[in-house]
Amino acid sequence: MTQRESFPDTSAVSRIVIGQYGDASALTVLEDTLPAPAAGEIRVRHTAIGVNYVDIYHRTGLYRLPSLPAVLGVEAAGVVEALGPGVDSVRAGQRIAYAGPPTGGYASARNLPADRAIVLPDDVSDDAVASLLLRGITTHMLFSYVYPLKAGDTVLVHAAAGGLGLVLLQWAKALGARVIGTVSSPAKAVLAMEHGLDHAINYRETDFVTEVMRLTDGRGVDYAVDGIGGQTLVDTLGCVRPYGMVANVGQVAGDSGPLDLSLLGPTRSVALSRPGVFRFMTDGARYREGALATIRQLQAGLRPTIGDILPLSEAAQAHRRLEAGQTAGAMLLRP
Repeated sequence: MTQRESFPDTSAVSRIVIGQYGDASALTVLEDTLPAPAAGEIRVRHTAIGVNYVDIYHRTGLYRLPSLPAVLGVEAAGVVEALGPGVDSVRAGQRIAYAGPPTGGYASARNLPADRAIVLPDDVSDDAVASLLLRGITTHMLFSYVYPLKAGDTVLVHAAAGGLGLVLLQWAKALGARVIGTVSSPAKAVLAMEHGLDHAINYRETDFVTEVMRLTDGRGVDYAVDGIGGQTLVDTLGCVRPYGMVANVGQVAGDSGPLDLSLLGPTRSVALSRPGVFRFMTDGARYREGALATIRQLQAGLRPTIGDILPLSEAAQAHRRLEAGQTAGAMLLRP
């Protein structure tokens, strides 16, 4: 009996589906069955599902999905349950994780292109990798491709106690950089400092531009990573040294609108990048490179911080908490 034949042709599955774009109430639970995996696919039974802000962008339609109805979710870990024809890169029973499109992670199980599966070593837990694989690949992109961060650089990280922020600051410290981070509360400042942050700025109490310039003796940071957008992005341009860079990777606070090039230079002479991790991962080699770099960081001591674990059926509540800024670290859904 082959590995594929040892499993049934269909499998019961719980999915979180949106039929139309909207608020968190658009998320509904659907009980369904999965067909046998097609050629080049695997069926994975999820053990941990990551919740990311991009899921909210997908739910609201800010980032349009190929079609509706659709299952959200771009990151998870689990066990390979069945193989489609022609798959020899993984085995049934192996633990794997994945990140990025196609969406479909908000489900107890799914069929997935086999080339997205990253086999996990024994010393990396499902929860750990599901909480930060996408963020790890994003960090690898930001620090290796967008701006090669090096020892001695100073980097500004917005939302330093958030899921991405905690990965960014630990990775930057591992590279020998000095890290300044913005946070929204004293408790989040403590959390970020416990993960290695050098300087925390509570932006609700202090003007972060003034404080960054004070901390850098008026020079500005070498690199700033902004996942907030809106006015925060505009203000961040004033925190960077001449010929430094700002990378914008999100717009929690909304679109900044058209930016006047005079905000970049020639007086300031700063660069602005808008890199997309999904575009980065369309190259299979880069995807695997970023995933393996993330696993190496975990093995070397990168600490995953999981603030909440909710049942899969409570995905809507997870979205509400994330949108309200009520989370610190990562959030998982448990099938």
